[in-house]
Amino acid sequence: MKGTKQSRRFAKQLFKSCQVNGRLDADRTQKAVQLLIEQKPRGYFGILQHLQRLVKLEEASRTARVESAVALGQAQQQDVRDSLNRLKGADVTVEFAENPRLIGGMRVKIGDDVFDGSVKTRLTGLSESF
Repeated sequence: MKGTKQSRRFAKQLFKSCQVNGRLDADRTQKAVQLLIEQKPRGYFGILQHLQRLVKLEEASRTARVESAVALGQAQQQDVRDSLNRLKGADVTVEFAENPRLIGGMRVKIGDDVFDGSVKTRLTGLSESF
């Protein structure tokens, strides 16, 4: 148990040291992992696992999937991109998809966060309240 806590703590510190201006730097991360593998400190495998988890979460938070009932125009897509970049504070990779089952509105998923403003969800919520 103690080794796991130390591994998590060290992985967090390592993850923070791999960031530049709030963004993960791939070169720093690669060098840190190589150094960790070469030195093989106690519990290094656990540290690598926790670091990998943190990197995956960071990458997922920079990727968004936007579903809408109808295809969005270029101007609407750019507005959504700008809003997501303001929300996350950096460049977000956005994937647009059409989902007619939403009836109207849109659904945005960024990492584990889901922002659902679709008509389908509102109707489902309304039917459940009765």
